[in-house]
Amino acid sequence: MSNLVKAAALAAFLLTGATAASAHGCIKGAIVGGVAGHFAHHPLLGAAAGCVIGHHMAHHHATVAPAPAPAHH
Repeated sequence: MSNLVKAAALAAFLLTGATAASAHGCIKGAIVGGVAGHFAHHPLLGAAAGCVIGHHMAHHHATVAPAPAPAHH
């Protein structure tokens, strides 16, 4: 399992260019994708796909405005 985590971290590192600003969601997605890919016998492919999807979702959540709080009377 530790090799899987190492592979996921390596994929995340390579795909983000090792900058903290562009890693939003990538690390978490790479770990989840690596675990899922492990069961499909493709952990690096899963980690890479998870990184891309995690980064996309983090960007999406950052750009969506939060719902306004209800007014209290």
